[in-house]
Amino acid sequence: MENNINKFNETETAEEISRLKKENKLLEEENRKLRIKTAQQSVQLNNAVSTVKDFQQSTSWRITKPLRMISSLWLLIVKCFFFLKRNGLKATIRRIVRGTPPPVEYKPKDFDEYNRIPDEIRKKQESEKFPKDIKFSIIVPLYNTPEDVLREMIESVLAQTYKNWELCLADGSDDEHDSVETIVSHYSKDDKRIVYKKLEENLGISENTNACMDMATGDYIALFDHDDLLHPSALYKYMQVICEKQADFIYCDEDKFTTLGEGFFDAHFKPDFAVDNLRSNNYICHFTVFKKSLLDVAGKFRKEFDGSQDHDIILRLTEKAEHIVHVPEILYHWRVSAVSVASDPYAKPYTIQAGINAVSEHLERVGLKGTVESSPIHPNVYRIRYDIEDNPLVSILIPNYNHVEELSVCINSILEKSTYENYEIIIIENNSDDETFKYYDTLKTNPKIKVVVYKPEAGFNYSAINNFGAKYANGDYLLLLNNDVEVIAPDWIEEMLMFCQRSDVGAVGAKLYYPDDTIQHAGVILGVLTLAGHAFKNQPRGSNGYFGRASYQQDLSACTAACLMVKKSVFEDIGGFDEKFAVAFNDIDLCMKIRKKDLLIVFTPYAELYHYESKSRGIEDTPEKVARFSGEIQRFRDKWGEELKAGDPYYNPNLTLDREDFSLR
Repeated sequence: MENNINKFNETETAEEISRLKKENKLLEEENRKLRIKTAQQSVQLNNAVSTVKDFQQSTSWRITKPLRMISSLWLLIVKCFFFLKRNGLKATIRRIVRGTPPPVEYKPKDFDEYNRIPDEIRKKQESEKFPKDIKFSIIVPLYNTPEDVLREMIESVLAQTYKNWELCLADGSDDEHDSVETIVSHYSKDDKRIVYKKLEENLGISENTNACMDMATGDYIALFDHDDLLHPSALYKYMQVICEKQADFIYCDEDKFTTLGEGFFDAHFKPDFAVDNLRSNNYICHFTVFKKSLLDVAGKFRKEFDGSQDHDIILRLTEKAEHIVHVPEILYHWRVSAVSVASDPYAKPYTIQAGINAVSEHLERVGLKGTVESSPIHPNVYRIRYDIEDNPLVSILIPNYNHVEELSVCINSILEKSTYENYEIIIIENNSDDETFKYYDTLKTNPKIKVVVYKPEAGFNYSAINNFGAKYANGDYLLLLNNDVEVIAPDWIEEMLMFCQRSDVGAVGAKLYYPDDTIQHAGVILGVLTLAGHAFKNQPRGSNGYFGRASYQQDLSACTAACLMVKKSVFEDIGGFDEKFAVAFNDIDLCMKIRKKDLLIVFTPYAELYHYESKSRGIEDTPEKVARFSGEIQRFRDKWGEELKAGDPYYNPNLTLDREDFSLR
């Protein structure tokens, strides 16, 4: 029997050796092919470099050098003209001398340097008499807080220039961290504003925080983490907006750091309050301060939401608050540790479901039906799929002039890809003079499509064309669409309709890409590039943008009408498009008029299309077109000057107006 076993083992070993030899032979062959491919690529690269060098040394390249120099000079003159027109002589000269500056990065700063306040400013802030006497209760639950971290947190509170505060500390630390009580006792002995309570046991983040709140005697509650830092002017700035704007809920911009003295990074310059942004993610985060009386109607922290307890309570508080104010300054420094969500969302995986539950319950409270799930970009960024009520008819309006090929791509993509079926397509014919009418004839058999003929009294007027087409729409929703787009996402209509049906929403925009899969439109920002610019234009399709802003559902000031859904009742109520904007800014103006009605403009990144921009109309290449464009710029400034001066509420004054990439000023 033993001999049989030995024979079996020998056979098995031989088979294993044979198998390994075959695998090794295959690997050698793959390696050989890879070396050949690498060598071929190297030769191609060398040939390309050689070709470029030969071309640069050629007679034709040298002869045309003066022409290239003249072309560059002419381009510089054109740039100079527009910079001069926009910014004046001084700014223009500075730009020409320095060139276009690169995007500004948020540079780490030493804490003392960042938080140092000149003595004269500190004295002014400390001595200022406000018309209201407000006491802040700064709420900090403690749990095994490292000694140096605890001291730094307390020192940042003591450094506040506004002095009417109390620091409420509820300590759930275990017996091995009795140093927490020792350190706090030392501080509270010298400053009675520091109030401490040792908890009998650790109750978890929510209940520990509630224990702090039970200690509070102030008018406003300020939520503060035990390992983070406040800027010395934080409470002073908040006191200003309480007195000036009757703020009952306040938040600010923030950045991050790891160790004190090693600098700050990842500055988050936030928009003003935007309910759809907040539903998508807790962008408010820190430094949250609210009127204590709001707790009576909103309630305290709930332990079943531990891990996303801040998002839950912020949703509940903002539902009840009357004056939500954003202070666009970095007044809070968020410490990143190995186990913090700021460093890694998967460090605390239970936070993901807690966040989904928080948003789901919020929707129920405000009477919205839908499901919540983690988005593809981040587990703590949420995608909401609202229920679509009934099955409303959507009227798709497509102005068209010639360009049958582009139009047919657009129409076919709608018919073949759209999963929402209750729609009609209204093609608004505008002076075509080629084979377009033959194409229209092929569409007559489709009951979903009709062609209406617009006969203009003057030249091209996008606003007038759409106003004309809207009269033929039978749907409750108008989907304004360019003829040079192509549907990507099959559920693009549903993604827009589910927002547009909400009573607080007037219009919904989509995410558009150039054919090379770079972003053409992810919303519009007022004030960028003189009047308005497309967010994240030319960035790669997979880019999430600044703090995910290119990739989650959110409120914005405007979206392009290349793909824009509008309630028909709202469109009629505001008088449709302003026909004084024949080509440019008509969609931005439309959105601004909708906002004037206290309705939201929502951007959804899940309604995706390609946009072969402006093929029908062409470019501004004649003196007449340039003059018309300049006139519409001035008309927009005259009409919306106050809004432009105030700045886009969904942007941030610390971000650039010279680019569309959300870089710093």
